[in-house]
Amino acid sequence: MAIEVFNRYEVKYLIDDATFEKVQNILCDYMELDEYNKKTNSFYTISNIYYDTFDNQLIRHSLSKPKYKEKLRLRAYGVPSPEDEVYLEIKKKVLGLVNKRRTKLKLTEAYKFAETGRKPDYKDYMNKQVLNEIEYIFRRYVLMPKLYLAYDRKAYFGINNRDLRITFDTNIRSRRTDLRLELGDYGERLLDDGIWLMEVKAEKSIPIWLSKMLSEFKIFKTSFSKYGTEYKKMIMETKMEGAEESCLMQYLIPQLTQNYPLEAQC
Repeated sequence: MAIEVFNRYEVKYLIDDATFEKVQNILCDYMELDEYNKKTNSFYTISNIYYDTFDNQLIRHSLSKPKYKEKLRLRAYGVPSPEDEVYLEIKKKVLGLVNKRRTKLKLTEAYKFAETGRKPDYKDYMNKQVLNEIEYIFRRYVLMPKLYLAYDRKAYFGINNRDLRITFDTNIRSRRTDLRLELGDYGERLLDDGIWLMEVKAEKSIPIWLSKMLSEFKIFKTSFSKYGTEYKKMIMETKMEGAEESCLMQYLIPQLTQNYPLEAQC
């Protein structure tokens, strides 16, 4: 059975292609590939729908660097069909500790749950407690699908420490239309080519060999949120479009008044 409750610290790093290759060589001695990577013998795709309020309350609060924040997302591995199993999950962060709780659902069940706010009838593959917690969130907020976000992942588990997990995400892409998982994993790229998001996930401290590797390759932690980065990018583009429209109007108004004198417009 897949793990449905996580409590761990997550540290993020942005690295380039050359550093990624160096890190891979070290990890082979201490870690093994995720089961999904073993099955595909390559990267696997994770696709998500993020839910938020009409005015983006959850992501705006998250970007304010609070002591507590939460997100709700629908997650699938690859592009699912309506009857495939997916995960509806809550991700919380309290003073740096990440708590993730999720339940398995059929995609159609997850959509109906999100649309109505009422949990489905319980089935063996569901997590009853998490269903109750998600239902509470739907009562607390008026949520709607706001963002599709997908990426290709390569992940490792510690050979002697299964609590240690390191993931590498590339080709991070997003869209704010066609907010259905079954419609494909296309979207606009979020990071430049050759940049990887590396995450170290551990319940407690990281091993000495990992600390030495990070130091040797000059890999420094960063604050990075996929959803948050996309939201800030969207806001910036919206402002730029508004500025362009303002500049255009400043150009057009004198032209209009020249061609159509104010007396004639009254």
